Amino acid sequence: MSSEVATVFWTVVGARFLLPLLIFRYPLPAIIGCLILDGVDQSIFQAFGYDPPGYQGYDKAMDIYYLALAYLATMRNWASMPAFRISRFLYFYRLVGVVAFEFTGWRALLLIFPNTFEYFFIAYEGIRARWNPTRFGMSFWVKTAAFIWIVIKLPQEWWIHIAQLDFTDTVADVPWFGPAVIAGILGLLAVFWFVVRPRLWPADWPWRVKADPLPEPVATVSERDDWLSRHGRVFSLVTLEKIVLVGLISVVYAQVIPDLRVTGLQLFFALAILVTVNAAFSLWLARDRRGVQSAFLAFLIRLAFNFGLVILAGWLLGRGRGSLDLVDTEFFIVLLSLITSLHDRYRPVYEARATQQTLPGPPAHV
Repeated sequence: MSSEVATVFWTVVGARFLLPLLIFRYPLPAIIGCLILDGVDQSIFQAFGYDPPGYQGYDKAMDIYYLALAYLATMRNWASMPAFRISRFLYFYRLVGVVAFEFTGWRALLLIFPNTFEYFFIAYEGIRARWNPTRFGMSFWVKTAAFIWIVIKLPQEWWIHIAQLDFTDTVADVPWFGPAVIAGILGLLAVFWFVVRPRLWPADWPWRVKADPLPEPVATVSERDDWLSRHGRVFSLVTLEKIVLVGLISVVYAQVIPDLRVTGLQLFFALAILVTVNAAFSLWLARDRRGVQSAFLAFLIRLAFNFGLVILAGWLLGRGRGSLDLVDTEFFIVLLSLITSLHDRYRPVYEARATQQTLPGPPAHV
């Protein structure tokens, strides 16, 4: 690999790591940027004459990473509880399907468990850019998810995973396909402009792409620590959700990492123990008022704590003539630390919104 190609490669990989972090503050442009980068990165590599080995595994890992951050961002940002609950179901439903596919290799599972969450996220944030999402009731969000699932995602998943067709290759091989796609897009835009747009409700505010401010009861870290110290439990549904989230994501990554020396089930239970210990650590920090305002610093503290646990575990295993692969372990510890620190940081925001009284306003649309 030449220095020029190496620069391009690491720039793209770095962007795929860093861009998802912007979803928390700029949800709509950031996730659209992730979606676009996901679609063009291989073409960028090939334009410079480089075809990365194991690209499919890398691409899958990056997709899982940015969608996990998008799900955590819904805890921080989404004011509509019906929309949040639907997004949570859609996210975990897809994640279960991906895990099942990794163990069976049956491609139809990716059609049965489509990635509706991603486009539902975009739809919510597109609506929030102009309208107050709390105006819309459960029926509206269910219909939105159903439309995305049936009309958009099922055909797309069939195209990608069942027919295994490539858009660029199809455009090159079928002369009429490209013009037909352009005509279809123009037709949809015309329908939106002349039929849908005149029937839209008056906007609640000017265009906004930045995330809304956090609710007053949990706007600061100290207020979230206070909430956690009063309501947090080590053994709880919140901890169970983190175990499932970290465990399933890690099981998928375990299929990508070569020569991993543990099974998916062993990895899941090991991480379940670590997540539970992290829950106790978070609760101790909250009750001792040791929370930090910076999300990055909080992540570094969590990372140092987990590496300390790994070093201790490695020493204990060494005494018992066992072993611990530190290279693979480091990767999963970084992943666990990032997800648990962000989950602990923003779960109280969701809980505060969920328990707040509904603010006066126009009746919900259906």
